[in-house]
Amino acid sequence: MGSTTLLISVIVTALAFDFTNGFHDTANAVATAIATGALRPRLAVLLSALLNVAGAFLSLKVATTIAKGIIDSSQVTLTILAAALLGDRSRGTCSPGCSGFPRARRMRSSAA
Repeated sequence: MGSTTLLISVIVTALAFDFTNGFHDTANAVATAIATGALRPRLAVLLSALLNVAGAFLSLKVATTIAKGIIDSSQVTLTILAAALLGDRSRGTCSPGCSGFPRARRMRSSAA
């Protein structure tokens, strides 16, 4: 696999991973506000999306800590990044529908 093809694959996979993680983040962040009726679902999701984007631009401290203190960045290659992204996706975070959690089932009425 060529270096350019691998780079594009890593970027696309990382963007897809980030997008699907947003599903989980949004659901966790707005569940209480929606359940209590404090916010309408559409407004809650919009606020969550805006604040997730803002948070990504406000601080890079987590990325800096990982790059400087946890791993040796000279050892990280595109192949390692691709393996890390694909390994995490196979763990079950690919989308809410395939996360490994049981799907909700409709209860059948006992009245016939």
